[in-house]
Amino acid sequence: MGPPESEDLAADETCDTYIIEQTDKGYRCAIDVPSVLYKYIIGKKGETRRRLESDTKTSISIPKQGMEGQIVITGSHKAAVSSAVTRVEVLVDSFRRKQPFTHFLSFPLNDPKIQEGFVRFKDEVLQQCSQDHGVEGSIFQNPAKLHLTIGTLALLNETEVRKACEHLQECRNFIRDITEGNPLPLEVTGIEYMNDDPAMVDVLYAKVSVKDGSDKLQVIADRLVEHFVSTGLMVREWDRVKLHGTVINTLFRKDSTAEDSGGTGRQTTSEREAFDARNILKKFGAYRFGEFELNTVLLSQRYSTDCTGYYTSAGSVNFS
Repeated sequence: MGPPESEDLAADETCDTYIIEQTDKGYRCAIDVPSVLYKYIIGKKGETRRRLESDTKTSISIPKQGMEGQIVITGSHKAAVSSAVTRVEVLVDSFRRKQPFTHFLSFPLNDPKIQEGFVRFKDEVLQQCSQDHGVEGSIFQNPAKLHLTIGTLALLNETEVRKACEHLQECRNFIRDITEGNPLPLEVTGIEYMNDDPAMVDVLYAKVSVKDGSDKLQVIADRLVEHFVSTGLMVREWDRVKLHGTVINTLFRKDSTAEDSGGTGRQTTSEREAFDARNILKKFGAYRFGEFELNTVLLSQRYSTDCTGYYTSAGSVNFS
C-alpha cells in the first residue's frame, strides 16, 4: 500500500478551486453554493446527497433551505473529499445553466434623442403599416428601455451580484484603452430582422455603429464577454456579440413585462405570433433614429425599472 501522502498529493491536483483543510477528524472543504441550488444536491427525498456520500465515503452538510451559507464536505481521506467536491461542482454547474438569467450587461440606448427618434418611428410605422399582419402597438419596445444586450448572467445571490460588479470594474482599464478615455459617438440608423423570412418576423432591431466607422463598440462587447466567461459567471453563446437594439419583439405582444434578452427569437412560433415586416423594411430600412454619445456599460437587473424608466443597475463602468 502506498503512503497516504501520495493520495493527498493527487487530491491537491484535482481540487484546486477549493481549499481542503486537515482537521483532527480528517479533512474538510467548504463550498459557496447559492441556496437556490441546494435542492439539486439534496435530490428527491435526499437521494442525491445520500448517493454522493455513499459513493465518496464523505459526509455532506447543507444549510437549511432559504438560508445562504456553505456546503461543508468532510471525510477521513483527502482524495474522498476532493472527489465529492468535484461531483458537487459538476451538479451545481449543470443546474446553474438551467436557471433563468437575472442580470445582463447592457449598453443603454435610452438617450433622449434616440427615444425621440424611436417614438417617431413607432408612430410612422403604425400609421403606414398597421394593416400588415401582426403589426400593432404592443409589440414595440418601451422607449425608456432601449438597449444593446452584451451578455446575460444568472446571479443567484447577493454574493454573486457583488462578484459580477467587481469583475465589471476589472474591465475599466481595457475599456478606457479602447475609448481613449472618451465617450463613443454612435449613430443608430437602419433596421434589420432576425430570421430568414421577412413576412414572418419576431424581432426587428435598429443598427448601431460607431460614427468614425471603427469597431470599438464590438471590441468592447467581445472583450467583456470574454472576461465574464472566464470567471464562470457567463456562458458563451456566440463567437462574437450580436450588437442590436431591439425596437420590435413579438414577445411583448402577450406580456408587456416580457423582456428582450437580446436573444434570437428562439421560441417556437406556436408560442408567439410573428408579424409581416416587408413593408416596414421597404419604407423604414434606412430610418435614422439619431446620434448620441455612449459613455457607460451597465450590469442591469432583469424585470426591473429605475427612476429614469431604464433597468435598475447593479454596477457600471464609464468610458471617460
